[in-house]
Order: sequence, then C-alpha cells, then structure tokens
Amino acid sequence: MSKPIRLGILGSGSGSNMQAIVDAIDSGELNAEIALVLSDNPDGFILERAQKAGIPNAVIDCHGFKTKFPDAAQAAIGQQLKDAGVELVCLAGFMRLVKAPLLEAFPNRIINIHPSLLPNFPGLEAWVQAVEAGARESGCTVHYVDAGMDTGPIIMQAMVPVMGDDTASSLHQRIQVEEHRLYPAAINHISEQLR
Repeated sequence: MSKPIRLGILGSGSGSNMQAIVDAIDSGELNAEIALVLSDNPDGFILERAQKAGIPNAVIDCHGFKTKFPDAAQAAIGQQLKDAGVELVCLAGFMRLVKAPLLEAFPNRIINIHPSLLPNFPGLEAWVQAVEAGARESGCTVHYVDAGMDTGPIIMQAMVPVMGDDTASSLHQRIQVEEHRLYPAAINHISEQLR
C-alpha cells in the first residue's frame, strides 16, 4: 500500500464531513491521514471532533472579519498547512471564499464538497435553493477550488432525487448521507492520481 496522503481540513461548523473522512480512514477505506484541522469558528464542533480524534487543530485568525478572508490570514494558513506536511486541502463546510495566496500555496490541491449538483445552486443553502426552485434532483459535488464561488472543475458527483414532500431539511439530510460517502471516495481518487 502506498504512503497515506496527508490532508489539511478547513471547516466552520459541525465537521460531519471531516468525521466521515476520519471514519473512512479508521475503517481502511481511505488511505490518508489528517495532519491538521483549522476552523475560522472557535465554537465550531469540528474542533472538538478533531480533539477527540487526536488530530492537531487550531483556530484561524481572520483579524476580526466575520465573513471576509484577509490575504494575511490566507497566507498564514498556507504556511501552517505546509509546515504540517499537508498535500491536499479539503474544505468541509468552510464558509469563507478562498482566494490567492492560499490558492497559490496549494495549486490544484484544494477541494470542496458542495451540497448540489454543480453548476446548479452554487453558494449558501443549496438544498433550500433546490426545493424553492422545484428541482426534481439535487445531490452533492466534490470539486477543485478556484477563485470563484463553487466554480472549480468537478471531480465527482452523487445524485439525490427531490421528493414531492421534501422540505429543505429532509433533502439536506439525504444529501449529507451522500456527501459522507462521496468525499472519501473523491479523496481516494485524487490520491491515486497524485501517487
């Protein structure tokens, strides 16, 4: 078996996708190790999940900005990830738009999981957008991150039908089941290409 790929994970919330990656590693489905977890939210449950799993973790200093992601913060994160030996950066519910200098620090090595079949419903609360638009299908997409909002090249997708009685919440729950399966599979796929 080849050497495990070293992952850096950035998240803002509960970290359920990070947990799916941890579980896939623990079960032997994913040949990877998580080198570092970073969150812009000091109260994000993702940090607690990382601590429980014994994974190094830290809070990102966004210099007091609630939504903006200053260049200085991105440069600092890029250096932290490099210092940790990270080979692939995985965004897992990270609610800030990544731009240069972080993109430049990890060219074609930052991926994201988004809860829709991109290019449909980019941005926030894609499951709400899908229900409000009367979509018949939704799902999730793993894609490379570029400077746009959910516009990078698609790596993998999984479709979830939108049922007639779906609420935004019920659709979101079913999409998350697919996210937790798809993200580790996509990381494996990328890892095989990089080795």
